[in-house]
Amino acid sequence: MFHLLKLIVWFAGILVIAYLALPFFGYQLNLNYFNESKALCQQKLDVCSKNIVNYGTKDAKCDFRCVDPKLVIKKN
Repeated sequence: MFHLLKLIVWFAGILVIAYLALPFFGYQLNLNYFNESKALCQQKLDVCSKNIVNYGTKDAKCDFRCVDPKLVIKKN
């Protein structure tokens, strides 16, 4: 039990150090990425639903990958 607690504390410490060190190297964490991309994702889903209603399921082309986790950390 003690080892698990110690591992959690080390992991949290490494995360804090990484959070503070990233801006030094020119990276910025976009903490509002998921909130900002919600409107764009909703717009894509609306277009997809209209395509399905108009063309049926055979010809409708939908991209359900609304959120790209690679964009959470961006270089300045």
